[in-house]
Amino acid sequence: MEIQRRKILKEKPNAAELGFGKYFTDYMFTMRYDASHGWHAGRIVPNEPYALDLASSVLHYGQGVFEGMKAFPRPDGQISVFRPDMNWARLCRSAERLCIPPVPVEAAEEGLEELLRLERDWIPAREGTALYIRPAIVATGARLGVHASDEYLFFILLSPVGSYFSGTLEPVRLLAEDFYVRASVGGTGEAKCLGNYASSLFAAEAAQRAGYDQVLWLDANERKYAEEVGSMNIFFRLGDTVVTPALDGAILAGITRASCIELLRANGCPVEERRIGMDEILESAERGRLKEAFGTGTAAVITPVGSVTYGGKTVRPEQPVGEVSRFLYRTLTSIQRGTLPDERNWNKIIK
Repeated sequence: MEIQRRKILKEKPNAAELGFGKYFTDYMFTMRYDASHGWHAGRIVPNEPYALDLASSVLHYGQGVFEGMKAFPRPDGQISVFRPDMNWARLCRSAERLCIPPVPVEAAEEGLEELLRLERDWIPAREGTALYIRPAIVATGARLGVHASDEYLFFILLSPVGSYFSGTLEPVRLLAEDFYVRASVGGTGEAKCLGNYASSLFAAEAAQRAGYDQVLWLDANERKYAEEVGSMNIFFRLGDTVVTPALDGAILAGITRASCIELLRANGCPVEERRIGMDEILESAERGRLKEAFGTGTAAVITPVGSVTYGGKTVRPEQPVGEVSRFLYRTLTSIQRGTLPDERNWNKIIK
């Protein structure tokens, strides 16, 4: 694989001050697509500003998709990436939904592995940190008109990160949004595409100005069923049962979500994937059955929910940081870092 070397390497940030998505490593992987050659020209190049024609389709029509993974250092000095096969599969599904030719997974995986070997020293070892991996595909065909592009750029960026929110397992406050809509069945909610996130910004910023951390999105038709949080899937523990909204086409199929469901069921915890109305959540809180609530996602792993506000009424789970949240966070992060046995072969090990 062609590797173009930087003349001067960047200074690495302090692991205690990383935040999320503020720093980027020295190199990135790129691959291009056109109708004549298909996907080709995979190479590793310096991570520097990249020139795009201002008529590129992604800038006008939002034709682009992305993914998020994490790499961790292992006690034996190797690198592990958590369930990348699921991320590549979801990237291909998202691409299909937006009429983007899916990247050849073997070539993308080879590029990622070479990139991680090259950037090994950027992987932070401090607890709560990781090397975030951002693969993306954007339409670069320079022609106006609403149609699928005939040229694309695939790239992988790496970013050393700390906690997504202010602290590890710090409960967040959610506002259930009963006017604005993130996605609807038949739309692009289950695809990880650019427009989903752009359309969520207005309500999210309004919620933050009102003192909340995130928006809990509701269904587009009736505005009364919980769907997901801006950066996470959502779970509620009602009595002894954990309930999460079923994947109906409007909700992103989270990799952490799937992992949590599998871990809970394997440990004897009942999990239901179904519609869950806000009235049920409020009633469960009044009856003392709302034991805990938490979000799951690659960026934050597990985020406990301290309160949910809907229709002017705020409810709080009995346990702001519950036993299920702690179990899932401890188990997932330990599997990711290689300090617990990976019995399900979730980690891709890179020497």
